[in-house]
Amino acid sequence: MTTVYDFSAADIDGNERSLSEWRGQTLLLVNVASKCGFTPQYEGLETLWREYGGRGFAVLGFPCDQFGHQEPGDEAEIKNFCSTSYDVTFPLFAKIEVNGEHAHPLYKWLKSEGKGILGSESIKWNFTKFLVDHDGRVVKRYAPTDTPEKIGRELAPLLPA
Repeated sequence: MTTVYDFSAADIDGNERSLSEWRGQTLLLVNVASKCGFTPQYEGLETLWREYGGRGFAVLGFPCDQFGHQEPGDEAEIKNFCSTSYDVTFPLFAKIEVNGEHAHPLYKWLKSEGKGILGSESIKWNFTKFLVDHDGRVVKRYAPTDTPEKIGRELAPLLPA
């Protein structure tokens, strides 16, 4: 059976990282963008990371420029923006595609495991979120409008014992 831990991706600094690095943790994977109406969610995502990071939880951010050209910068610009604007310390990855022929394999898998409304696999916009349990399985897909605060209220039962 495939789990999130079977995938790897380049981080924001260009280093290939296996998601098995987070084996046993509950994960929230988010396709992020710096120039989106949902960009202020970085603050709530960072709050979740700081509050639950020591309890077996991690937020993983995957910049994507497929929606309205809202992530136009390169990795250095993205990293600088996230750090200076929202004090982001959770792991960020290199810019990827989440839809289409060149979608990252991780996102192809996430979309097949956590379908959207009416069974749709396509990601509709930035800040779509996938909650993955400590066994590496997708347990819920959240819309861009679902806030980190809402997710935080649902998180406690999924954290490793």
